[in-house]
Amino acid sequence: MRLWSLHPKYLDSQGLVALWREALLAQAVLRGRTRGYRHHPQLARFRLHPSPVSSVNAYLSAVQVEASARGYAFDRSKVGPVRRVTAISVTTGQLEYEWGHLMAKLALRNPPLCKKFLALKLPECHPLFRVRAGGVADWERQ
Repeated sequence: MRLWSLHPKYLDSQGLVALWREALLAQAVLRGRTRGYRHHPQLARFRLHPSPVSSVNAYLSAVQVEASARGYAFDRSKVGPVRRVTAISVTTGQLEYEWGHLMAKLALRNPPLCKKFLALKLPECHPLFRVRAGGVADWERQ
């Protein structure tokens, strides 16, 4: 499971579809509707949010907006109610780590997209997150 802190606009089609699927799984876990992945470290920051399900709904909503902008038909009804939620902090170190991880994936899967982003040093974060200084998150498996 990878719930990117990066803005979904940087993902290729394969990455965007995978993110949608994995965020829906995260939503099911946080709603208590599945027994798998309950202890997955990627869910830590959502669990710590005052409204875990609302935060993952907001996360999914931004993914769905990006998908719609690209002409994909991700089912909006799966997002659930979207409320204004407090932003989740993400560190510059976490964004840098994820950026390197994504660029390695794109170099193999989608070299033209990788090349397009090569000059970008620190990408935008997902709209749910707010950037602060710091290293890689404790929950990240490196």
